[in-house]
Amino acid sequence: MPTNNPLVLLREVSGPRYLPIWIGAVEATAIAFAQQGVVPPRPLTHDLLKDVIEAMGDELVEVRITEVKDHVFYAVLVFASGVEVEARPSDSIALALRTGTPIYCEEDVLTESSVGVPDEEEEEVEKFREFLDEITPEDFEQGGS
Repeated sequence: MPTNNPLVLLREVSGPRYLPIWIGAVEATAIAFAQQGVVPPRPLTHDLLKDVIEAMGDELVEVRITEVKDHVFYAVLVFASGVEVEARPSDSIALALRTGTPIYCEEDVLTESSVGVPDEEEEEVEKFREFLDEITPEDFEQGGS
């Protein structure tokens, strides 16, 4: 990407919109690990947070992407106990993937920041999705060539 920053692309479950969110490399790795089922020898930050939530007897019930201001996205973690905690979307997504928690987005955010993909481009999106399924975090390491 032009900024050399990773992009997470959230797809609307029952619609044509995608929400692109630029994220940091560390968070991208954490998300990729969760998607691929990689279990590190020692817990990463998001694994630790999952363990702490469980140890406290609570449960993450939803992640909400709540707003975007000056191209910066904001999210909230919603717990079964009723507690809500503000968080970065990238951390929220990484945690949601580890806990099987649904991710929701406010309609205003989708209206303002989402992109639609015409039906004829859906095949290209599917090819890209297959590509993403096959890559690993190591593919993004800088090497000499």
